[in-house]
Amino acid sequence: MQFGGSKLVKEVTFGNKKLIKGINTIADAVGSTLGASGRTVVLEDDFGNAHVTKDGVTVAESILVADPVENLGVTLMKAAAKQTASKAGDGTTTSTVIAQAIIEEYILQEGEKHSFRDIKSGIDTQASWIVSQLSRRSVNVDEKRLENVSVISANNDSELGGLIAEAFKAAGENGVVTMETSQDSRTYVDVVDGTQLTNSAASPHFFTDADKETGELEAPLVFLSATSIPNVRKIQDILEYAIKQNKAILLVAPLENQPMTALAMNKVKGNIKVSVVEPPSFGLKRKDLLDDLALLVGATVFDDSLGDSLDAITPDLLGSADKVIQDRDGTVIVVEDKPQAVVEKIEELRGLLEKEDHYVMKSHFEKRLALLCGGVSRIYVGADTEPELKEKKDRVDDAIHAVKAAKKEGILPGGGAALYHLATNNTLLGNAGQLTGATILNTALLSPFNKILKNAGLKPSDYTLKKWGLGVDVTDGKIKDMRKAGIIDPTLVTKEAVINAVSVATTILSTDAIVSNIREV
Repeated sequence: MQFGGSKLVKEVTFGNKKLIKGINTIADAVGSTLGASGRTVVLEDDFGNAHVTKDGVTVAESILVADPVENLGVTLMKAAAKQTASKAGDGTTTSTVIAQAIIEEYILQEGEKHSFRDIKSGIDTQASWIVSQLSRRSVNVDEKRLENVSVISANNDSELGGLIAEAFKAAGENGVVTMETSQDSRTYVDVVDGTQLTNSAASPHFFTDADKETGELEAPLVFLSATSIPNVRKIQDILEYAIKQNKAILLVAPLENQPMTALAMNKVKGNIKVSVVEPPSFGLKRKDLLDDLALLVGATVFDDSLGDSLDAITPDLLGSADKVIQDRDGTVIVVEDKPQAVVEKIEELRGLLEKEDHYVMKSHFEKRLALLCGGVSRIYVGADTEPELKEKKDRVDDAIHAVKAAKKEGILPGGGAALYHLATNNTLLGNAGQLTGATILNTALLSPFNKILKNAGLKPSDYTLKKWGLGVDVTDGKIKDMRKAGIIDPTLVTKEAVINAVSVATTILSTDAIVSNIREV
């Protein structure tokens, strides 16, 4: 409803009961998917089509409730889930379950009797200790453990999990794994040569899917420059050439504000298929990496320090790739047929690396080799029906991100066991309010373990875990060494789940007034 021609009429609500009701709505739906025996959720889209999933963030995103204040609670929880997914790619369900439990425990332990500042201090201090302990107890992963992570994140589908692990193995240590839709019902892995730049698109406007922050360019031209481009006129010839050829173009070049803004605007308007990436590294190291990339894509690096004129940027400088894939983590340039010059350069660099003793130069040669040697594994996901395909792609996406997270920061005992152990084996310090805050968090951190068991029809009270690493395998109800049983969680996922759950829960608990829009009926 509009008032005075421009302003929405607002309603002020005091207290946070409705916010908490919204939190419970989303947390109960998402929490039902947690663990090996978690249930699937059937979602209805705007057109009445069914989508079956066990992906926490997909369930969270689908929920919208009628009451505006309750819906703000839902929105806050979605934000925590998305933040966890953004940083770690997985763990949204765990984050949601912990946030709900923190709020419930605050009410049960009568947290309002203490200063909220002390409560929050206790929760934050305890959360910092928990996160540091998770990092300290993390274990590096080998190929077998990576497969365990993949299988668990793929909803305990050993065939699909094994396929994803195979994709990572085939891509190599420096390779990249991506997901695409299969043209038939088969799910399979295809490996191609390519490379990954750590820089992503220079502006979100260059992504082709803004919601997922991903972008793709099919068979693009590639322009490489070590020199900053001051205005769009300097690259006008190559841009016009790309448009006339109906080609996408990737610019790996430092661009100043004017050309960057002009390209982003034209991309949004649909005038040109383009993306811009800041070149890797700096100085002479940047020049080496650009020269290596030029060999891969068949381009010539523009560099005015070598006498090149800014007025001489012409299409003959351009190279090409089979595909460019971008996300928050960087830019993948796919080149299916590696030129002979690249093979020769790889051998040359390996020889230089063997002879090099200085750690700085060794690192530089290793980065150059990674750029030239990296492979790209593409997982083509297929299914017999559209709902099955969507559900399967959700699981594959979860598993890919979980494996990436495990490779990055290692793994922990799974099934909620790591948080269970830390929450039940620590010494609390502080005043009465801080102690209550720490106790609230410790009790809440038991919730993933409890929820996983309840979803499997088991009673949490029947189990006591006395040693780090032990947990419950819900497939048979027995206490086991979780790592030996292959039940593991990526450390990064668990840490981000705790951090974001604490953030959203303390935000809601500190809220006393909510200003919401009045809905017209």
